[in-house]
Amino acid sequence: MRPFAYAAARSLPQALEQVGADSAYLAGGTTLVDLMKLEVLTPRRVVDINGLPLRGVWVDRDGLHLGALERMSDVAAHQLVADGYPLLSQALCQSASAQLRNMASIGGNLLQRVRCGYYRDTASPCNRREPGTGCPAVHGENRGHAILGTSDSCVATHPSDLAVALVALDASVRLVRRGGATRAVRLADFYRLPGDTPHLEHDLRPGELITRVTVPPLAWARRSTYLKIRDRRSYEFALASAAVALDLAGGRIRDVRVAVGGVGTRPWRLPAVEAALRGRPLRVEVAEAAAERAVDGARPLSQNGFKTTLVRRVIVRALMRVAG
Repeated sequence: MRPFAYAAARSLPQALEQVGADSAYLAGGTTLVDLMKLEVLTPRRVVDINGLPLRGVWVDRDGLHLGALERMSDVAAHQLVADGYPLLSQALCQSASAQLRNMASIGGNLLQRVRCGYYRDTASPCNRREPGTGCPAVHGENRGHAILGTSDSCVATHPSDLAVALVALDASVRLVRRGGATRAVRLADFYRLPGDTPHLEHDLRPGELITRVTVPPLAWARRSTYLKIRDRRSYEFALASAAVALDLAGGRIRDVRVAVGGVGTRPWRLPAVEAALRGRPLRVEVAEAAAERAVDGARPLSQNGFKTTLVRRVIVRALMRVAG
């Protein structure tokens, strides 16, 4: 780890003033500190924001709000989340390990970096870490990599389970920058496809800070689930996952939300699958036919072609689980 300056911000304006081009915010630190030890990230200044009033879980007419500094474990156990949005609670509980969930923040989880081994190995080229050096995963070790939204420049999978569930619910993040100006961005628009610039991962401008996440009101989000398939039950990233919420009436699907993880370079909403389900009876064969649309445009690599089948099965199983 390289030397760096440390400062603890006592207010939001102070935090925004102290961050420059070579700075980083510190919340839970479960990603930042790891990457600093590997010298993948080398900020010259770290600004600790844990003293800022960016906490709380509450509901109002605009929906469910999650403070950016709330810890993952606390949000997962909160009654408003567990009862009203079970897919969020389940996504959080299936993330990382219990120890990390007790430390990691909601905002930090949404901004965690990719888990590609080439990105974390500074001896390897990586377009996300050093633009223009190449992407060894395209023809190398790529079993856990993406099949949707990839480019010749990057095939890394987005790592956050929570982000997949939030994208399914059409959530947004509130951002603040120096001077106090704020803006809200839909999470589905916040993450960028890699294209030719994979080092630009999201729409967070220099010095901006996530202050909270807002999930619009959705009464039928109570009927939802998050299903994650991985190589082991704990501390493992998804090979494929599905976040599903269903509005059912008389066995027929009035409305539905579907997003998947473990297969895309960003959390992947599936409007074509949703359209194929709306107005149809919820039966296995209907779910299977709709799930075929999940892999439209997929580009499997040498070792992860199995994901085209796996993600379809995960969607079907999640739908039938919600239906009971």
